[in-house]
Amino acid sequence: MTTNHKHLDIIRRLSHFLDNAIPIPGTKYRVGLDPIIGLIPGIGDAVTSLMSTYIILIAMQMGVSRWTLTRMVFNVLIESIVGIVPVVGDLFDAAWKSNEKNRILLEASLLNPRGPAADRVFVVGMVFVLLLIFVATGVGAFMLLKWIFQQF
Repeated sequence: MTTNHKHLDIIRRLSHFLDNAIPIPGTKYRVGLDPIIGLIPGIGDAVTSLMSTYIILIAMQMGVSRWTLTRMVFNVLIESIVGIVPVVGDLFDAAWKSNEKNRILLEASLLNPRGPAADRVFVVGMVFVLLLIFVATGVGAFMLLKWIFQQF
């Protein structure tokens, strides 16, 4: 098995775990552990954002196009920002499924590559953006918890 096949297998498993692991009885709909982990105050969204970031970092190593990486980052960014809102964010996580969207984008990019792998500057920039997403999620969760505790 080549390295890209191993990476793709990791992404498939992780996106399934986060977005589609649990079938909803009586429906065709599935949810993953992302919205469930997100219910943990303070760290839940940070943990799932890290897992989503890991998928993007693997995609970078696989050499997908800048356009695909940018779309993947925005999927995670949207989920991370909305995910900060208690309960509503977790319901959004269950519906948005950013990791599944990113898996599909990655597979489509591998089937039809549009250009060369991202250059070094772009990769460093993307890592910086991903770290900002992680920090913003943590700060947002901290501020929300602080506000909640001040109300009582």
